Amino acid sequence: MLVSAKEMLEKARDGKYAVGQFNINNLEWTKAILLTAQEMNSPVILGVSCGAGKYMTGYKTVVGMVNGMMEELNITVPVALHLDHGTYDQCYDCIKAGFTSIMFDGSHFPIEENLAKTKELVAVAHKLGLSIEAEVGAIGGEEDGVIGRGECADPQECKTIADLGVDILAAGIGNIHGVYPANWEGLSFETLEAVKKAVGDMPLVLHGGTGIPDDQITKAISLGVAKINVNTECQLVFAEATRKYIEEGKDEQGKGYDPRKLLAPGFEAIKATVKEKMELFGSVDKA
Repeated sequence: MLVSAKEMLEKARDGKYAVGQFNINNLEWTKAILLTAQEMNSPVILGVSCGAGKYMTGYKTVVGMVNGMMEELNITVPVALHLDHGTYDQCYDCIKAGFTSIMFDGSHFPIEENLAKTKELVAVAHKLGLSIEAEVGAIGGEEDGVIGRGECADPQECKTIADLGVDILAAGIGNIHGVYPANWEGLSFETLEAVKKAVGDMPLVLHGGTGIPDDQITKAISLGVAKINVNTECQLVFAEATRKYIEEGKDEQGKGYDPRKLLAPGFEAIKATVKEKMELFGSVDKA
């Protein structure tokens, strides 16, 4: 059964570990992440970007696939199904479809408009028992057309958003989506500390978890980050493993063209990456 992300992230905050949000793109991604979470006895958040939701034919399809898979695979660890970087309308679409957590990305709006829309969505989400994440300070890179420059959030704006009653807050601290460039300056821990001081006990989110050095991840967790988003890294290892299978000509051996065989190396690569991240984040045996 799908659950809200609120309780698992409050436990993570108190226990000084983080729960991974691993974005799903299709059946292979979903199956790999769920099985690994069960094997590691770890809570997990399945992230769905707007583009991925559309690719999978819509949010109702995603909910049906995840619920069916959890039942068939006997998944008993806490799992939240979370809209990643949702627009105002997409938040409502996911609420209706059966998601258990939403993120309203109003960071590109003027702060007043962001506040008004966030306040409305908080009331709706909480009435239905969903968790809601908000963002202050755009995350760099591109996520389905939403582009940010890696800004550092204003701690006072973070407090203003937090005071609306959101359950989780994503604050820009110099992080970006996608592959980090060679000249990336690293996370701004000064900003993170200031945000934590401003918002108190609220669980914080680190977007763009791919490519951040392990020591910076660990430090961010110690400073209040309870949710870390991973997407690009799973995509990269899936592509690399699939390419290797093709280049070695294995698709031409016997029935190597069967998609169950063709996609298996990428599937296993995702599982290995998710396992590695759960160990790094400290969520193993925290279900």
